[in-house]
Amino acid sequence: MTALLERIWLVGAGNMGGAMLRRWAGAGIDASAITVIDPGSPAIPEGVRHVTAPREGERPTALVLAVKPQQLHNVAPVLAPFVAGVPLLVSILAGVEVATLADALGAKTVVRAMPNLPVAIGKGVVGLTTPSDDAEARAAAETLMAPLGLVEWVPSEPMLDALTALAGCGPGFVFRFVDALAAAGAALGLPADQAQRLALATVEGSGLMAAAASESPAVLADRVASPGGSTREGLNVLDRDDALKTLLRETLAASARRNAEMAAEARK
Repeated sequence: MTALLERIWLVGAGNMGGAMLRRWAGAGIDASAITVIDPGSPAIPEGVRHVTAPREGERPTALVLAVKPQQLHNVAPVLAPFVAGVPLLVSILAGVEVATLADALGAKTVVRAMPNLPVAIGKGVVGLTTPSDDAEARAAAETLMAPLGLVEWVPSEPMLDALTALAGCGPGFVFRFVDALAAAGAALGLPADQAQRLALATVEGSGLMAAAASESPAVLADRVASPGGSTREGLNVLDRDDALKTLLRETLAASARRNAEMAAEARK
């Protein structure tokens, strides 16, 4: 394992930080190399050290920042004396830009990461971006994120905002779709609990099939829709005037705008 992961500080072990920590433990990252800094009492895997504040005389080789974005202004002054010049900072703070993080904490390489909710089961998506060309730092960041699911690098922070709108916010949109699909089934007379089970199983199976297929989802949709059949009639409703595509473009655009607003707020 790269030397940059010899001493990992994870700052914040809430929902997302805790999920990452559990995936690291399951993937064989040395627990004794990890220190969790959190003022609370988070559940941590065996062998991981927990402290409520940085210890004098200690420095990490990699810092993973997993607090809420609005907490940065409180956390940074506490961390900065211990982490200035740290080789790698990986931040999952939505909307907080590389320049802001570098100014606040003084890391040599700052990598922004955007994990989504299914990283908790190792089936997530993590977007990464950094202006740095430090190959060792980039490789270390990818090693930390690989146990979480699909890791995708994007070339710029605006592209990370777009990825966040799609993959970071996407689970919420999929959950809403599943709920709506189940409600539509119930409206046809199915018991609500049965409709929900059917909707969940349908989305799960269809997603697995699409992920394994060599054809695009668009081709798969057309393949299952026989001319004049019931699936085609339903698709005609979704496809009319690009209704579904328009709805999703508007949905992702709203999320992307909010990402930009949060970045502007973090610069203040």
